[in-house]
Amino acid sequence: MFDNQNLQQSEPQKFKSEDLKSEEMIVNIGPQHPSTHGVLRLEVITSGEEIVDVVPHLGYLHRCFEKHAESLPYNQTLPFVDRMDYLAAMNSEHAFVMGVERMLGIENTIDKRIEYIRVLVAELNRLASHFIALGTYAMDIGAITPFPWMLRDREHILRLLEWASGARMLYNYIWVGGLFYDLPVGFEERCLEFCQYIKPKLKEFDEVVLQNKIFVDRTANVGILPADLAINYGITGPMLRGSGLKFDLRKVDAYSVYPEIDFEVPVGKGEMGTLGDCWDRTSVRMLECYESVKIIEQCLTKLTGDHKRTRDFDPRATVPKKIRPKAQDFYVRAENPKGETGFFFRADGRSDIPFRCKARGASFVNLSILGELSKGGLIADMVAVLGSIDIVLGEVDR
Repeated sequence: MFDNQNLQQSEPQKFKSEDLKSEEMIVNIGPQHPSTHGVLRLEVITSGEEIVDVVPHLGYLHRCFEKHAESLPYNQTLPFVDRMDYLAAMNSEHAFVMGVERMLGIENTIDKRIEYIRVLVAELNRLASHFIALGTYAMDIGAITPFPWMLRDREHILRLLEWASGARMLYNYIWVGGLFYDLPVGFEERCLEFCQYIKPKLKEFDEVVLQNKIFVDRTANVGILPADLAINYGITGPMLRGSGLKFDLRKVDAYSVYPEIDFEVPVGKGEMGTLGDCWDRTSVRMLECYESVKIIEQCLTKLTGDHKRTRDFDPRATVPKKIRPKAQDFYVRAENPKGETGFFFRADGRSDIPFRCKARGASFVNLSILGELSKGGLIADMVAVLGSIDIVLGEVDR
């Protein structure tokens, strides 16, 4: 027999039994569920198979990043930065370090070889992150085979990054003012071999999954996100570009050595359905993989040419012994695989510990659109919409 008190005894809910119409019910998906891609609970109001509303409940992975950052020197915060988007730690490190260097005013003293290595490892990590996004998304909607394919190819990247940094996922490699260490001897050649290996694999994935009729039927015209709605919600990254807006911080802010590198910014075109649908977002991630390979190849050309390794090169030559920025408020942002990751710092000018450190996680902001995209759709489509957002809960909860 239905008991109203059962709702009160379960996890916190936004909706109460008296809010529901006679044919509606509350379905909890998560916090432990494959389609949530981590510890996320979705409070779903359904009317039969139709979604009436979706409310994400967060906090299952909260690790107090911002309070840690406000009690540690800037350089000691880097390992915690890694743990936000742990699928793309190099990209987050790059953003955090850029902000501290700009506050110190040393950004123009960094050796070009260091900058090219930073972009190289960040783009390798972008590839690894997109591989997880594409593989798990295919599995979400019923295609099992692409997932081990993507994990297999991601493993090559993790081994390369482990070779360079000593760690598989949480690197602490990009330091304020430099790097933990130079690339190992032979890294450039192995990385170039990987580029040659991965190009046909990307094409194969594109043909087998993205052009597959079942995949197209499950993703085209589903979860349509118009560009104006995306802007109003602060959506960034492949989510925003999937809606047709060519906005990429690597081009817009032109940070690091990205202005010296030739690459395109893919956008959604509504090829299989309506502009801004789940297929467009997935297609943008797929096309960005090709562009990342192009960027990696150009970095390797520079690192074996104009900025090749020498005996005199010291990746820690410009690493400051004491990091004490002058009093200021500063915000830095970078284009991470999931969108804009940013850090706001408030320095008091007297300490090497920030008075305030606020992190903007792309996954947190992008997840806010889930309810809008899911309303009126079916439960199975909600899983397709959530997968197309590509969240990582370490960045949602921080």
